[in-house]
Amino acid sequence: MFDEIRFNTIERLPNYVFAEVNAIKMAARRAGEDIIDFSMGNPEGRTPQHIVDKLCESAQKDKTHGYSASAGIYKLRLAICNWYKRKYGVNLDPETEAVAVMGSKEGFVHLAQAVVNPGDVAVVPDPAYPIHTQAFLFAGGSVAKMPLKYNEKFELDENKFFEDLEHTIHASSPRPKYVVVNFPHNPTTVTVQKSFYERLVAMSKQERFYIISDIAYADLTFDGYKTPSIFEVEGAKDVAVECYTLSKSYNMAGWRVGFMCGNKRLCAALKKIKSWVDYGMFTPIQVSATIALDGDQSCVDEICKIYEKRRDVMLEAFENAGWKMNKPSSSMFIWAKLPANFSHMGSLEFSKQLLTKAQVAVSPGIGFGEGGNDYVRFALIENENRIRQAARNVKKFLKEAQ
Repeated sequence: MFDEIRFNTIERLPNYVFAEVNAIKMAARRAGEDIIDFSMGNPEGRTPQHIVDKLCESAQKDKTHGYSASAGIYKLRLAICNWYKRKYGVNLDPETEAVAVMGSKEGFVHLAQAVVNPGDVAVVPDPAYPIHTQAFLFAGGSVAKMPLKYNEKFELDENKFFEDLEHTIHASSPRPKYVVVNFPHNPTTVTVQKSFYERLVAMSKQERFYIISDIAYADLTFDGYKTPSIFEVEGAKDVAVECYTLSKSYNMAGWRVGFMCGNKRLCAALKKIKSWVDYGMFTPIQVSATIALDGDQSCVDEICKIYEKRRDVMLEAFENAGWKMNKPSSSMFIWAKLPANFSHMGSLEFSKQLLTKAQVAVSPGIGFGEGGNDYVRFALIENENRIRQAARNVKKFLKEAQ
């Protein structure tokens, strides 16, 4: 009898492709194999010591052990606004335009639940970080996907983007209410210039849609590239919110702390739903996040340099192994096109073979959408010696496959 009860939300979600690769990886490790793991964007570095010290100090205070504020303590929201002012010259109101969240993923999902009506449409470029699509399905909405076009330097083709966006908007019924952008992009590492946001804000006002911008990798940039914020554009707060996480820039992935900023109406909706479903992060984590954002930023520079060095080592080592990859100017990933001899099998089967025959784990591009099926994503979470070992394994694998 209970088998007839349907769980519509869960049934709308696709199978989690990454789980297949993860199951093979865990079985191999239980069997004693040494798996070199580039599959998950989980920073392996230690959180900077001054942030850890502040956590310990704050946790020793009895008053920090009770319920906190669901929207974030005031000092953290002020630090968020100071971060924007210092980094982008943007003024935000900590009372109405900043919300602390338990990692940007949580903030993204709760925002969708707060503002999406059944049947509302969101435009999401493909490929995409999975939650950028699934958050709207959780909330009972729908997603219109559009291809993400870029050049070999992983720079967005702006003209093509806006042609495709205009077509997608006009072809959709009902018309989209939200457009999601994520630059530097996960998984592709694609970047944009401020001119992109100028055009996007103008289009949003003309076509009447809200923009949700994710800049999780804003600080991880190389070769002189600097990530813009949508709020550098005049009038952007009228139509947009932007989310960020401390996970990558400060090696705080497990701490689960980030923020959502911008449009007062959307921020108010997020704060209201959070007031019903949580009591905020553990206060010492919020105090530590305040110190991270307000304190010495040299730790961010050091973390960025580590990823840049790993990127350079991987590109050189894998090219010597027979797999040439294009060079990203941002994020902690390399978006690698399948070697020519393997392009026919697709990213999932290739990832399985790479894992079982070369002991190298990557994320199959199909897990990010149909537009990713010719690629795999490497997360730069292994040290340089492990990267070189992975290249040696891959070289042998590619040679034996010929």
